[in-house]
Amino acid sequence: MSTWSRFKRHYYHHAGLGVALDISRMPFPDDFFARLEPQMQSAFAAMQELERGAIANPDEKRMVGHYWLRAPHLAPNPELTSAIVTTLAEIKAFTAQVHAGEIAGPKGKFQHLLVIGIGGSALGPQLVNHALGNPRKDKLAVTFFDNTDPDGIDYVLATLRKKLAKTLVLVISKSGGTAETRNGMLEAIAAFKADGLDYPKHFVAVTGAGSKLDQTAITEGWLARFAMWDWVGGRTSELSAVGLLPAALQGIDIQEMLDGAAAMDAATRVPVTAQNPAALLALMWHFATDGRGTKDMVVLPYKDRLLLFSRYLQQLIMESIGKEFDLAGNVVNQGIAVYGNKGSTDQHAYVQQLREGVNNFFVTFIEV
Repeated sequence: MSTWSRFKRHYYHHAGLGVALDISRMPFPDDFFARLEPQMQSAFAAMQELERGAIANPDEKRMVGHYWLRAPHLAPNPELTSAIVTTLAEIKAFTAQVHAGEIAGPKGKFQHLLVIGIGGSALGPQLVNHALGNPRKDKLAVTFFDNTDPDGIDYVLATLRKKLAKTLVLVISKSGGTAETRNGMLEAIAAFKADGLDYPKHFVAVTGAGSKLDQTAITEGWLARFAMWDWVGGRTSELSAVGLLPAALQGIDIQEMLDGAAAMDAATRVPVTAQNPAALLALMWHFATDGRGTKDMVVLPYKDRLLLFSRYLQQLIMESIGKEFDLAGNVVNQGIAVYGNKGSTDQHAYVQQLREGVNNFFVTFIEV
C-alpha cells in the first residue's frame, strides 16, 4: 500500500473537536486491527462497567470515576453526583469572592497564589498553569512548592518577597499526611509568621474529609476546605478541586475545561475501534512495545506551552500501566517509560541518538 493510501486509511479526524491522529507511519501489518479486535471489544465493555461504578482497584476495593467529574449525571448514585456538583459550585463561588475582593488579604485583593502539592497534586495544575495561562490577563500569578528541596522553596519564596500579604496559599493532599506537602506547608507557615501575617486567613485546603490536613484546617480556621475523593486518583485529579481551583483562581475558564473533557470522553466511548482515538493510540502503544513496554515513548510537542506535557504524561502513563502483576495475579513487570521536552529543543539535544542509536523507542509528535 502506498504511503498516501495508508495515510487516508489510517488518519482519524474529529472535526467538531479539532482533533486529529495519524497512525499511518506505524508499521503494523494489515491484519493487526482484526487480530486485536476481540481484546478491544473486551476493553470497551470493561470501560463501560468502570463508568457504571465497577470496582477497578481490587486491592483497595475502590471505584475509579474521574470521568464523572466532567459528567456528574453519569455517576453511579445520586450522592456522588451531588458531591461533584456541589464542589464545583463551591469552587466557582469562592473564586468569584476572591476575584471581587470579598475574600482578601490584609493589604487588599489577593494577587498571588502559592500551590503546595506533589505528584498528581502538582503536575496537572502546573501543566494547565503553563499551557493555558496568560500573564497579562491572569487574575492571580501562580507559583508552586512541589518538592522538599530547601533551596527550591527559598527560591519560590524569594519571588514572593514583600508579596505574602496578597498571597493565597492552596495546600493539596488527598491523605492529608503526605510528608513533602506537609513540609512545604510548614515552610510557608513560617514565612507568613516571619512577615507578621495571620496565615490561616490566607490558607485553603484541598483534601479528603476527615484527613489530618482537613482537621488542621478546621482547627486553625483556614479560609476554606474543598473535597477530594478516594475514587479519583492523584494522576487523574486535574478536573477535581485539585486542578480546577488553582485554574479558576488564576482566571482560566474551568467550565470550558470541563466541557472540552466531556466532549473528548464522548469521542473515546465510541465502541468502534477505527473511530475511537484513545483505542487507536492504545493499539499503537501495544504494537510498538510488544504489548508489555519493550520500548520507550518519546513525546515531542512542537508548542512551548506543552513543555510540561511529557512530565505530566510520565505519571499518568507510568503510574497507570507500570505494574508487576496483572489483574489475574501473573507476574508481568510491564510499563512504558515516557520522556520528552519540546520538539525543536529535542532536535538539538538527543534526536541524534534517536536517529542513529539504539532502536528502543517510538515517537509521538504533537502539533497544535
